[in-house]
Amino acid sequence: MTLAESIQARLASLEPTAVELQDESGQHLGHAGWKAGGSHFRLIIVSPRFAGRNRLARHRMVYEALGALIRSDIHALAIHALAPDEL
Repeated sequence: MTLAESIQARLASLEPTAVELQDESGQHLGHAGWKAGGSHFRLIIVSPRFAGRNRLARHRMVYEALGALIRSDIHALAIHALAPDEL
């Protein structure tokens, strides 16, 4: 399983209605944390579980879902977490 697939699988716990995960690692060649197979990602995730929560709480939910991946395999993650009514 690739890192991107692992990320997608773990995000399923947030019951998303939409997930867009872009691997931007190629834009960071030679920068700290770069590695082949992904390390820099941009995430857009929509989940009803984000309703009524501020941006910080939503990011914490994403970090919790990703668990050890966020501490070891993912060097950079830009997160856009939305509730369905914010589209």
